[in-house]
Amino acid sequence: MTQQPPDVEEDDCLSEYHHLFLGARVKNESATGWCVPHTFLLRPAFSVCRHGCHTVIVSRSLPRVSEAAKKLVAATGKRCLPLSMDVRVPPAVMAAVDQALKEFGKIDILINCAAGNFLCPASALSFNAFKTVVDIDTLGTFNVSRVLYEKFFRDHGGVIVNITATLSMRGQVLQLHAGAAKAAVDAMTRHLAVEWGPQNIRVNSLAPGAISGTEGLRRLGGPKASSKFKYLSSPIPRLGTKTEIAHSVLYLASPLASYVSGIVLVVDGGSWMTLPNDIGRLLEFESSSAKL
Repeated sequence: MTQQPPDVEEDDCLSEYHHLFLGARVKNESATGWCVPHTFLLRPAFSVCRHGCHTVIVSRSLPRVSEAAKKLVAATGKRCLPLSMDVRVPPAVMAAVDQALKEFGKIDILINCAAGNFLCPASALSFNAFKTVVDIDTLGTFNVSRVLYEKFFRDHGGVIVNITATLSMRGQVLQLHAGAAKAAVDAMTRHLAVEWGPQNIRVNSLAPGAISGTEGLRRLGGPKASSKFKYLSSPIPRLGTKTEIAHSVLYLASPLASYVSGIVLVVDGGSWMTLPNDIGRLLEFESSSAKL
């Protein structure tokens, strides 16, 4: 079946939802999403809500996640706790986890999707810019996973889904910082899957491709990013949708994947194998690198 699932633009919930995984109930579980760009989290949170979860959504901006929480509650009828937190600050992570556990009593699913990214050639990348991306993506993922392990997962088990990228699967122009950070998260996924598996904790990565209606696409793809012509070289020549990513997160988080751990699930229509690496674009950036 190749039919594209329904989707909506921007940061909204679907007006109606058709369960694909009828047996994959995660009823009365609590799913937490710790993210900086909450627009990418809302659809996975919506999906797990529809399958029975209450949710906690976290961002540095409380007004943004509060608005998202209202949408989730209105669309699903499930409880949603919005929290403000910086994944780079362990004491703040501890306080947020404590608050979530006080509200729900347990946390069963963790979706790590904190990310920072921009286009820049390595020769113009400042030391602080590289460190910032690694701090958010890599250290942030470790901080939240480590705190949640200590406070709940070690004794009760759980599921971790790390949202990463396909950047490290080949040398990608203008993306050294993000590729290195996400590659480290994929390595972390494998290590944690091995170390924490005996405590009934599954850890997997999900690497999306270009997804329509996301802040990442707008920032990194440019004004013509949504044009399908740019993606004709992809085996599935179109952009992915937030709903498709949500379905993939739901699969990894649900009992359907109960024997799946330590993998990187690529959800990009096969584009990482075929999309051209834009060396010309790199040269344009290099020629103006003094301005960066």
